[in-house]
Amino acid sequence: MYEDKELVCKECGEKFTFTAGEQEFYASRGFQNEPQRCKKCRDARKGAGKVKREMFVTTCAQCGKEAKVPFQPTNDRPVYCSECFAASKQ
Repeated sequence: MYEDKELVCKECGEKFTFTAGEQEFYASRGFQNEPQRCKKCRDARKGAGKVKREMFVTTCAQCGKEAKVPFQPTNDRPVYCSECFAASKQ
């Protein structure tokens, strides 16, 4: 019933394929308009409003490996790498 269509991105002007599967998905959701942007431009728009989280580098209190955490570590509490933290939860 559906066939692949070649569309032109209104943002970058590149051609992209609107596949039969995507068309079927759109129809199942009740969407009536075809996509206007390619995947790369859609992804860029989705991520445009997001604030990058600052990561801090510290040393894991259990294994001594480098750990990156999304908060400023203090000396009053231990900080664990993701592996040690996951192991402590089990």
